[in-house]
Amino acid sequence: RLQKLKEMFISKFGSAPKFYVRAPGRVNLIGEHIDYCGYAVLPMAIEQDILIAVEPVKTQVVHLANTNSLYLDFSTSVNNIQINKTKPQWHNYFLCGLKGIQEHFGLNNPTGMNCLLDGTIPPSSGLSSSSALVCCAGLVTLTANGKTLSKVELAEICTKSERYIGTEGGGMDQSISFLAEEGTAKLIKFNPLRATDVRLPSGAAFVIANSCVEMNKAATSHYNIRVMECRLATKLLSKSKGLDWEKMLRLHDVQTKLGVSLEEMLTIVEEVLHPEPYSAEEICKCLGISLEELRSQILSQNTQDVSTFKLYQRAKHVYSEAARVLEFKKICSEAPANALQLLGELMNQSYISCREMYECSCPELDRLVDICLQFGAIGSRLTGAGWGGCTVSMVPTDKLNAFLKDVKKAYYQSDVQRLALEKNSLFATKPGRGALVFVEA
Repeated sequence: RLQKLKEMFISKFGSAPKFYVRAPGRVNLIGEHIDYCGYAVLPMAIEQDILIAVEPVKTQVVHLANTNSLYLDFSTSVNNIQINKTKPQWHNYFLCGLKGIQEHFGLNNPTGMNCLLDGTIPPSSGLSSSSALVCCAGLVTLTANGKTLSKVELAEICTKSERYIGTEGGGMDQSISFLAEEGTAKLIKFNPLRATDVRLPSGAAFVIANSCVEMNKAATSHYNIRVMECRLATKLLSKSKGLDWEKMLRLHDVQTKLGVSLEEMLTIVEEVLHPEPYSAEEICKCLGISLEELRSQILSQNTQDVSTFKLYQRAKHVYSEAARVLEFKKICSEAPANALQLLGELMNQSYISCREMYECSCPELDRLVDICLQFGAIGSRLTGAGWGGCTVSMVPTDKLNAFLKDVKKAYYQSDVQRLALEKNSLFATKPGRGALVFVEA
């Protein structure tokens, strides 16, 4: 693949690349939509990745090209980075990583670059192709400008810089892209960022199946509405408990300040919040603020027009999912005889909560999870933001081949469009390694 990329680079730019950067996609085994609430998650890097061939150049221009002809070439001056939030295109994710590194070092005259990108992560599939591209671009810019940072610093800068495109993400995708190690999943905690190895039990494989429904986080408001609902739930819970609610941003902050367990937080949610949706007016009344203050001080740009918010359901999902992550890690560490059964149950509970409480599934994902469970998965759930994208299933190793065949037949062969995508849509994966730089020998 490197050789092929090098040949394409030479035919495109007329000279050879000086180095290559690779950043992997990821699958989140459990812990959906809780990283931006401050809670630990449990992802692993996958073998699919973004690979960029790079040649630093004397001019102050970045030329971006893609091996996939669907993605058009793009050039811009490195001193005038404009990121379009309204219609996010592939090159804007590269520009996020570039801008993040530039701003971190205050680079006045960053080096220009010729870059050719090749990706094997199915786009908009919930396997983090966009974050892998931001991370890859950050590492490309760092290397081309002769700077160094630790993996943790890189992950934190890339998390912040992906927000230039309007996604209020929490940092899981960027962290696993840099901190992943072959053969192990990671429990990733935030503030400060740290990662612990989680050895997955033997006897089962993790299978990714793409629903073939694309979901672009930056192009839809579903994702950011959930972030805001969690933020509003944080404020109402804080106010009811006499905390300084104006300073509280994440559901984790409430638990920390109150010094209680996740189970106790679930009880507090039951006591304080009602299951019916809250109107913007009711939220203002609860907090004692005006609609203008709600919009200007709490809501993000693209959630200003939302009129109702489900706070009870979102908070219940977050606190119960955070508890499932810790339980999943505990089972992996203690490795009881029925570990696979217990982990499968946690994955299934996570999926039900995503579907019912967080409402981030879709009919195709529901169907795919049903099919996977029907054909022998011990646990199956959506992974990534949801509303499309992929499922991840835990399948006993001895049933793997039959499982792949059955799912292929039941989900992909019944639909021409899915069948065309099937080759990259259904695969078993092992925990892969994190981002790397290769230098041309």
